[in-house]
Amino acid sequence: MQNHFIKNIIFLLFLNLLVKPFWILGIDREVQNLLGDASYGTYQALFNFSYLFYILLDLGITNFNSRAVAQDPKNLSKHFGGLTEIKLVLGLLYAVVIFVVGYFLGYCEGLKLKLLCWCGLNQILLSFILYLRSNIQGLLLFKHDSILSVFDRVLAIVLMCLILWSGWFPTEKFNVIWYLQAQTVAYIVTLILALVIVLRHTEHLCFKLNFKFFKEILRQSIPFAVLVLLMSVYSRIEPVLLERLLDDKGVQAGIYSRAYRLFDAGNNISNLFAIMLLPMFAATLKNKLELNNLVKTSFNVILAMAGIVMIMCVFYRQEIMQLMYNPEEAETEAAYLLRIGQYANVFPLLMGSFFCLSTTYVFGTLLTANGSLKQLNLVAAAGVVINILLNLIVIPRYHAVGAACTSLSVQAVTALLQYIIAKRILKFEMGGRYWFHIILFMVTIAVVTFLVKRLNVNWMIGFGIAFLVNCGAIFFTRLLSLKQIVGLVLPKKS
Repeated sequence: MQNHFIKNIIFLLFLNLLVKPFWILGIDREVQNLLGDASYGTYQALFNFSYLFYILLDLGITNFNSRAVAQDPKNLSKHFGGLTEIKLVLGLLYAVVIFVVGYFLGYCEGLKLKLLCWCGLNQILLSFILYLRSNIQGLLLFKHDSILSVFDRVLAIVLMCLILWSGWFPTEKFNVIWYLQAQTVAYIVTLILALVIVLRHTEHLCFKLNFKFFKEILRQSIPFAVLVLLMSVYSRIEPVLLERLLDDKGVQAGIYSRAYRLFDAGNNISNLFAIMLLPMFAATLKNKLELNNLVKTSFNVILAMAGIVMIMCVFYRQEIMQLMYNPEEAETEAAYLLRIGQYANVFPLLMGSFFCLSTTYVFGTLLTANGSLKQLNLVAAAGVVINILLNLIVIPRYHAVGAACTSLSVQAVTALLQYIIAKRILKFEMGGRYWFHIILFMVTIAVVTFLVKRLNVNWMIGFGIAFLVNCGAIFFTRLLSLKQIVGLVLPKKS
């Protein structure tokens, strides 16, 4: 199972590293440059608002289904018809809730209403795609799932490239609705492809609404639903609070969003670990030795990736922000540097938050696979309380920087609690010698990046040198074995 994990995560990372960074750093960044911080900040507030209620579309069904199919593939045919009917009902419920709540928050007219409509539709389509993918993941068809994980983005990139750079659409008339509609088309095509794959592995489908089955599934899924809702609140609420608490027409939310962009890119990659690990943990929980090896391997891989990204982004924060965001038309150099400084103040805090969040994709997923939802929900509830209380205090005074500090604090606390609870319940072994290698690795990459940063070379060259040396530190500090990786990736001779 450990070998299976390494091979599939490499393939999954390869595809996503080809596609998703270009979407976030190319397409999404260009959209914000065209719209400006205020308009894009408003869009981000509406997008995150629609995401807060995403759990109503799922109620934990996706995680429940992935776990159930992994434990017994016959559950795919047994549950598919009933779960699909439930998803349709939940889609209607979700639409009603976001428009009712949006009405009371002032999202009921003009552009904000249109944004809410398109964001809501895209969330519904995405929830169906993820549900279909949960069946594919449960069957351990990871190559199919890896392709589906980027397919919608590939289509959306093609459409947005035509809109932004083909010359067929006047950029002066560009608006965020075009951006959302391109994603809608991509989601619909991906949904059809995922449905075809799932139907090839199902038999004896029955689409008759069974309220007893509905009730039983919801009973089992509610703990998952509560967990996702709580985690969504403490992970996604900052732009909404910035837009609601500050009377600046979304400017601070836009600043936060620019600094958040690389966090989002990294998180999209880290989240793939959770998607793949859930069925794998569920399948190995009964084998203590195999589980222990899988936990260590997955944690080492994600910590190596997230650790290097975080450290290098902290040291090169100013340069990275300048690379991503050019001066606006008629903007003076002083105004540009001031604006970049605002982004650079928020950016390292969010990357620290990204590092903490990445570790939860191992231990949180392990607890989910084990069914320890009560403990996870208590941790998530604590995260929500801390997040809201701190943001109400710091946002009016420190704006986007305060929101980023809150995010870092909450993610650090919840990550530590999840590790402690997982170790106590499942009793996997991570002794002092293991943590010595972890600390040695983190100190090594920090020292290397600091020393390279002081070299009198172009920052991009220095960045490349530091990255290569830090990748070598993964093997130098024995976080991962080069021989092990080569043996897992290359086929063995018979």
